[in-house]
Amino acid sequence: MARRPRPGRHLVIFFLGLAILYGLTALSQANVGKGESAWKPALGLDLQGGTRITLTAEGSPKKENLDEARRIIDQRVNGSGVAEATVTTQAGNNIVVEVPGNTANRAQLEETVTRQAQLRFRLVACSEQNPSKCAGGATGGNGMTGGLNRPAPQYKADGTPTPSPTPTPTDGASTPAAPAPPAASEIAKTATAQFNIDWSRKPDAASIAEFAKYTCSPKGILLGADGKPADLPDVPYEPLVACSQPESGNASQKYLLSRSVIEGTELTNAFAGTPQKGIGWEVNLEMGNSKDKAYPKGSTGASTDFETVSRAFRGTDEQFAIVLDGTIISAPVMTAVISDGRSSISGNFTEQSALDLANSLKFGALPIKFSDSQTSVEEIGPSLAGNQLTAGLTAGAIGLVLVMLYCLIYYRGLGLVVVSSLFVAASITYAMVLLLGKTAGFTLTLPGIAGLIIAVGITADSFVIFFERIRDEMREGKSMRVAVETGWARARVTRIAANTVQILSALVLYIFATGVVKGFGFALGLTTLIDLAVLFWFTKPMVSWLAQFKAFNSGHKLSGLSKETLGVEITRSRRTATAGGDA
Repeated sequence: MARRPRPGRHLVIFFLGLAILYGLTALSQANVGKGESAWKPALGLDLQGGTRITLTAEGSPKKENLDEARRIIDQRVNGSGVAEATVTTQAGNNIVVEVPGNTANRAQLEETVTRQAQLRFRLVACSEQNPSKCAGGATGGNGMTGGLNRPAPQYKADGTPTPSPTPTPTDGASTPAAPAPPAASEIAKTATAQFNIDWSRKPDAASIAEFAKYTCSPKGILLGADGKPADLPDVPYEPLVACSQPESGNASQKYLLSRSVIEGTELTNAFAGTPQKGIGWEVNLEMGNSKDKAYPKGSTGASTDFETVSRAFRGTDEQFAIVLDGTIISAPVMTAVISDGRSSISGNFTEQSALDLANSLKFGALPIKFSDSQTSVEEIGPSLAGNQLTAGLTAGAIGLVLVMLYCLIYYRGLGLVVVSSLFVAASITYAMVLLLGKTAGFTLTLPGIAGLIIAVGITADSFVIFFERIRDEMREGKSMRVAVETGWARARVTRIAANTVQILSALVLYIFATGVVKGFGFALGLTTLIDLAVLFWFTKPMVSWLAQFKAFNSGHKLSGLSKETLGVEITRSRRTATAGGDA
């Protein structure tokens, strides 16, 4: 027995969901910053202007290095991929970054673009998941009493601190100033990997006290006692408090880390692959020796340090952390002794997450340096004049009105369903553009507007297929109520197939394209999903609801389902004439 349709219930649930969507949109608009307009989409560079940063590389970089730097910068400024900033190379040694929107934070934007990402390997002393070593505050430690963000003292080759001479004031003289802290290179010469292992197992009280001062936000940002971002510098010869990147189902965790054991410059290669025995994905690492680093006595480089750490940590729950720009991107444990500098990081990796981690390890820092004196930051205006934008929007509105008029003339009463569905789809699209603009940085450019306008054709096509199926069923003598259900069963398969192809096309554009083309693909995919939602949860229930009224199910002339409109009587007349001629 077929389930009886309940269009009224479906419509109530649909409008309730629409109300929730607008409620969330209203909450996002409540926190609009100064100088921004509420309930107005974020516009792209071609519609509102923005900031242009021109970077000039030092020397004569290779083309592949310049392209790699452009790719890294593009990932930084675009974030989720829908902000539609453009990053291009020019004149062989320039990279031009154009970012739409408010230019108030120029300094922060410039820092994001030009920073040389620092990659370091540190040892985990304690974390929020394993706070036992940091509970209550250790006393004495193993001699590292410099604490966080303070110059570390000098150490002997065996890891013990070198006693500092106590200054003795002379007659008539003031106490001399404390000696300048040793440089990072001097610390690297005298502190061994074993010293860092010992410190991670028994951290000093000053570092533990600093660890207790901070918290991690849900987004993995280190916060101070005042709730503001702490922004601790990632100094290689000092301990560090850092947050891990939040992962799916796992919140960000706070860690207390040792000083740097291995620098990112000593990582010669990193790539994603599948294990030799097993399934899934892992990240493979290869380490070499940096010519720029002075190693402790008895050490031959990163491979030796890594072997020392792996021997000490193998088979335990002790972790080492991979830190990129002060954020922990991975904190694995040691499962084997690594003696050749080659290791792998395994875990719950997907192909994409493994590739992302490998790229972060391999290309964490920009492959070229930029000249500070030749870096320029300027404000640019919209590339499209206001009258051109107005003309384009006017043309789109005229096209929409013509589509509505045609549907009203051709489908008559059913044309009201077309008009109302288009308005509902437009309201959902508008709310989603606003919501994504605040939550995902989505900006609306002219190609994005084109993607939204294409939705009008997609939605109208859905109506044509559905309504023509209903008319075909009624030509066969079925009532409107029956024709709606049987016609829907046939039409929805066609629409799902067509929209699936459209979504796949949008995904290809979003994944493989860049800049505004990526934004076009995103807008096209969004409107296609909205079309499916409107068709299933508004258009079809609305037609089923109208089928309950006599004006529609009796075939009134204004319903669009009369016998004349369906061509039923014309067909019968032709059959009668044919039969008479044969007689």
